Amino acid sequence: MSGVIVRVKMSNKDVSRRDVVKGATTLGAISMAGCLGGGGGDQYQMTIAGAGSGTSTEQAAQALARAASQNSDSISITVQNTDGWTANLYEFDNDNFGTVGVDNNSLSKAMNEEGPFAEDPVDSLPMQGFVFTSLEIHWVAMEGSDLESTADLQDGGYTIYPIQPGFGTRLLTEEVIREAGLWDQNEILNVDSSDIPGAVEEGRADALCVYGANGVNLSSWVQEVDVRSNGGLYLMEVDDNFRQAIENVPGAILKEFDEYPYEWEQDVTTVTDTTTSWVLSGQWAFGPDVPADAVKEVARLSAEEHESIRDADPTAIDHSGVESMTAAVIPDLEIHPGVAEYWQDNDVWNDEWTEGSTNE
Repeated sequence: MSGVIVRVKMSNKDVSRRDVVKGATTLGAISMAGCLGGGGGDQYQMTIAGAGSGTSTEQAAQALARAASQNSDSISITVQNTDGWTANLYEFDNDNFGTVGVDNNSLSKAMNEEGPFAEDPVDSLPMQGFVFTSLEIHWVAMEGSDLESTADLQDGGYTIYPIQPGFGTRLLTEEVIREAGLWDQNEILNVDSSDIPGAVEEGRADALCVYGANGVNLSSWVQEVDVRSNGGLYLMEVDDNFRQAIENVPGAILKEFDEYPYEWEQDVTTVTDTTTSWVLSGQWAFGPDVPADAVKEVARLSAEEHESIRDADPTAIDHSGVESMTAAVIPDLEIHPGVAEYWQDNDVWNDEWTEGSTNE
């Protein structure tokens, strides 16, 4: 196995395998034939385990599928919604998917049997592919909550939404909030990302953790929250305690905006126009049953057909230079040979990385 191994202690209150997988296993099992087998002559049928409806992962995967449909004769891609990045590692371990979207924090936790993987580890991990998004997670509060800063959450008694259970963004966000000492004294709203817009409309949350991708667009579920919040959302200030918590969590990257990059349907800068985020990188990962040629074609599409991908997903990272694909490599986790070959062909391979092998 091959990146810097992240070592973090997590509470035993973390989401269990049963919680994060929920109904996605059934969906994954249905997709097995398309995920691991070929079809339609020489055209490989790939099914990607994405995340929830309206997430940046779903949008990125659908854009990749569109690019394959328009620009590839050798691969066809379909996308299935799941319960998120962390859940996808259990889906992979259960042989329900051969290709998954996953975040580096969940991968590192699984590698070290930490967090939810401490009591419920996985036996197998996918090989790395390449980064497809960097999610910038940050706080917003609702009018009437009397919240202006993360420091106010110390008092407790507030209802906060730390993103959907099972999402990699939730795993990291929960860890940061716990590190800041703000978890136990507040009420945690555990609903799916598709349900939080309704909860916000009904006034059932005081503060939410939301995210956008690559400084371009908010995730579509956050956009729906925006529309249904009746103009009642605003950015929260981040105090030194919470900023330090971000820096203390190895899986999080601290990023501060002097000027807020995302557009809302409302003015969210009534309290502050700057914010502090914790950034999480997501990547496509592949199992040994996925042929090297198929994965190499996915890499080629992402780099050489980036305009087609951008047409469907404006937040997509421009991989036309190829080197950007290597930005989130975990050195201690193997890289799928299809990606390794593409990087070698384009002179961006690092000999310190480890190339895995397939079952071909």
